[in-house]
Amino acid sequence: MKAVLPAIARGLLAPQLPAGIEAAWFSSPAEANAMIADAAIAWVDMQPTALVADAIRAAGPQLQWVSTIYAGLDAFPLDLLRDRGVTLTNGAGINAVAVAEYAVLGVLAAAKRFDTVLRAGDRQDWLKDAPGKIELDGTRALVVGYGTIGRLIGDRLAAFGVAVTGVTRSGRDGTLMPDAWTARLGEFDWVVLAAPSTDTTKAMIGATELAAMQPTAWLINIARGDMIDQDALVAALEDGGIAGAFLDPTDPEPLPAGHPLWTAPNCMISMHMSGRSQTKMFQRGAALFLDNLHAFVAGRPMRNVADPAAGY
Repeated sequence: MKAVLPAIARGLLAPQLPAGIEAAWFSSPAEANAMIADAAIAWVDMQPTALVADAIRAAGPQLQWVSTIYAGLDAFPLDLLRDRGVTLTNGAGINAVAVAEYAVLGVLAAAKRFDTVLRAGDRQDWLKDAPGKIELDGTRALVVGYGTIGRLIGDRLAAFGVAVTGVTRSGRDGTLMPDAWTARLGEFDWVVLAAPSTDTTKAMIGATELAAMQPTAWLINIARGDMIDQDALVAALEDGGIAGAFLDPTDPEPLPAGHPLWTAPNCMISMHMSGRSQTKMFQRGAALFLDNLHAFVAGRPMRNVADPAAGY
């Protein structure tokens, strides 16, 4: 059974591949596209993620399972995988701790306006007063998308004394359902986006939602850039409709020079570094792949099986 695998992970994977797996190690998009033509298994993660979609479209009818370390699947040809009956497993949880820590970093940086402190330091300017005086204790946060990452964010914010409300599709464990959270936006000091990117989440924060937020509230996005109407966000930042925004992802990426978000008031951009701010991503990804590979060969259930119809 042929498996197309990243050459960069060969040292982690090769010694533990089960019998009967014929590994093809790719080092370039062209190699991945050629090797996948007769493969049953494919782990073809590449940057930009559009290259992954190109490789999957080059697959032949033998393809049965696609594995990825990415949690978000918005760049994958989900309709194609669904129509062909191909199993897709994602990397949910691999980067969860690092991403959750980044979300808390954003809240803390906003509360204390540490961006202003750093810029003063660059100017060698000794500030006479603290630019940010918000204490997290007693504030309220809405976490839109209370899955693996969202719950980790909630746990960490709660440790600072923040009252956390989550949003889930099911409304489980006292969370709000998708039709309920927008009416309550004005109750929160921090609105954190941690939901998977799907057709229903695109531009979920627009002019109406921004107007409903408190003028002292911050928007924290560690999900996907297309969840925010960025023109509406720039307008809200410029007219003081909200206090500020901490944006890990943007739309597009990389954010081009001259884009108005770079110079929008009270906007911090961290260049989608959250998932990369760790050293264990590839090791965790390899361990998850091997665990699933042994399950696949044995006909046992695999972990992190995605639902192409739902988009995650």
